[in-house]
Amino acid sequence: MTLVITSTCIDVKDGICTTACPVDCIYEGERMFYIHPTECIECGMCESICPVDAIRYADEVEESQRPFLALNEAAFHDATGAVSEPGGWSKGDKPLRDPPSLAVLAKQYIKEGVA
Repeated sequence: MTLVITSTCIDVKDGICTTACPVDCIYEGERMFYIHPTECIECGMCESICPVDAIRYADEVEESQRPFLALNEAAFHDATGAVSEPGGWSKGDKPLRDPPSLAVLAKQYIKEGVA
């Protein structure tokens, strides 16, 4: 079960999680970070270092944060819907485009104070 990044990362982008990841599977997006669903080796290093407690194993994501399971995966879908395999992220790489659903989720989670 891969790890996912949830709402408390929106507009924070501290990035310390990327320094702990041994396989560089955490990618910067425009408003938050995303964990690649097939590159992640599930070591949990990022979860232990996240300053905003945004990272969870997918099977431990709270009900209120479940939309972020699909959001994390959607960040890596190409135009055909297939999961792209970028092969690792490093500081200075161009950020991924956030999935369109992030704008809706951000408004919802920030309005409700869940983020």
